[in-house]
Amino acid sequence: MTNAIEIQKLRKILHSFQLKDVSFTLPKGTIMGFVGENGAGKTTTIKCILDLLKKDNGKIKLFGKEMHEDELSIKSDIGVVFDDLHFPQNLTAKKISKFMAKVFSNWDDSYYFHLLTKLKVQENKRINELSRGMKMKLSIAIALSHHPKLLILDEPTSGLDPIVRDEILDIFLDFMQEEEHSILFSSHITSDLEKIADYITFIHEGKILFCESKDTLLYDYAIWRGTVEESKDLPSESILAMRENSFGLEILVKRNEVSKAFHLYKPTIEEIMLIYVRGVHDFAGFVDERLSNAQ
Repeated sequence: MTNAIEIQKLRKILHSFQLKDVSFTLPKGTIMGFVGENGAGKTTTIKCILDLLKKDNGKIKLFGKEMHEDELSIKSDIGVVFDDLHFPQNLTAKKISKFMAKVFSNWDDSYYFHLLTKLKVQENKRINELSRGMKMKLSIAIALSHHPKLLILDEPTSGLDPIVRDEILDIFLDFMQEEEHSILFSSHITSDLEKIADYITFIHEGKILFCESKDTLLYDYAIWRGTVEESKDLPSESILAMRENSFGLEILVKRNEVSKAFHLYKPTIEEIMLIYVRGVHDFAGFVDERLSNAQ
């Protein structure tokens, strides 16, 4: 089966920042959460995928093809939602439809106005009169109304209240009822991704730290909490990363490599990210140092 997105060893240098051999694959019919702190490289990667930034090296394939092979066809199958609505602020939703009909040959006017009604977006209000939530709903209606196969979303739920976010997530799940559809969903709101994502790709300082199925992260990984002395009994091969706080240690482990005698906690995606980024990876060296200092 052809993947929706394939990225191999993507490199891009932007001033003091760079993408460092970014690689991941989004299978058709799935949702990938693309996570990382602000400035980690999510938007840069997305702009490279869309050819808004020219990559320095590596390969990017969409639907099995590179952009230069069939740009018009590829872009007609992609819907994009950025964290802001990039249209003149005096336009209305109704006027945007006339513009988009000239851009996409398969623009579906009736479906667009159906979505506006469903999302309660007023078609005659100017963009600068809309709330952030309404702007985002309008962006999503625009992205969906030429019937794309792939949605690329850059922080679509950032700054929105939980009710609006939940409504938007339902729209994405409706889109995924078609098995050929796929979503790349960049967000730092990991609780949203826990609800709908199939895969999680974590980028940090321009480098991919992991790309795993969500179920693997939430059910095969676990967190152990305790003192430095108690941590010596954990099997070293099970430990992925750890961090110290005022209550002791939090250690990310592989659940199936730790005895059931240890009390383990189910992690959230956010906790996994924090331990990876802010934690220590040389566990043995850390424990030896702490124990020697305590003597």
